[in-house]
Amino acid sequence: MKSLFFSGFSLHGENEIFDKYIINNDVTACGFSFGTIMLIENIINGIYEYDNKTNCKSVKRIDKIQLFSPAYFNNKDEKFKRMQLMFFKKDAKLYGDNFVKNCGFSDEEKEKYFSLGTYKELETLLYYEWSYEKMEIIKNKNIKIETYLGGNDQIIDSRDALEFFRHFGDVYFIKSANHRL
Repeated sequence: MKSLFFSGFSLHGENEIFDKYIINNDVTACGFSFGTIMLIENIINGIYEYDNKTNCKSVKRIDKIQLFSPAYFNNKDEKFKRMQLMFFKKDAKLYGDNFVKNCGFSDEEKEKYFSLGTYKELETLLYYEWSYEKMEIIKNKNIKIETYLGGNDQIIDSRDALEFFRHFGDVYFIKSANHRL
């Protein structure tokens, strides 16, 4: 049994880093950073499973979601967001390298998991509006929400994120951890 996992911006396959936290079963879905946005939107719109025999799709049952360092930028102003996009447009590879480094990935992990994201993905990440309404939709589907935040996060303001996510489920605030936890 393996949980459904949505990767972070400029990453691919990094789910094994979170093995000590992930509940591996068929009814848990997880996301890291940008992947938490994709997870939330898929839950709201329905995560589908395909039956190879009948070629039909059905909504996958999810009982719990685990959000690892959600990409929470609600508290950032327009200037910050435009600057991030400008830096990415100027040199996407350098931006991605710095981003993954600031997340707390080692050189070996960067080599293993790095996969340059797109301008559109970064724009989505920066401008995504985490809202009470979206989180309530998930709670109303009887899906339990666990959020993991690092106290030494250099990507997001984890204290602001803590104030938001604490309304919707269990939050694990790891004081000594970075964005990568």
